[in-house]
Amino acid sequence: MEHLSFEFDGGPNAPKSGKPYSVAGVVSSSNLEVLAQPKDLGGKVRFEVNTTVAHFEDAWRAVFADFVERSQPRDVLFSINDFAAIPPVVSLRLDQAWEALA
Repeated sequence: MEHLSFEFDGGPNAPKSGKPYSVAGVVSSSNLEVLAQPKDLGGKVRFEVNTTVAHFEDAWRAVFADFVERSQPRDVLFSINDFAAIPPVVSLRLDQAWEALA
């Protein structure tokens, strides 16, 4: 199991739904679970990843950078439990979790 942590400068979009969290996906083969929580991070966005697949830090960073650029969230903590999901699935689950909070 590998634990990774990433932080990015956030954009203009703070969570507005009033929900304490949202969840997208499930932890199963080739899938992942994303928990998104509003959190005062000083305008930043943080991603905490627990994954069964090691040595893919650059791929995770690229997927998160793309998501932050497209969605421009701020003050959100994304906690991810991964079981070998491919990047398009990661992007989909991030979009779903964010949409439920935005």
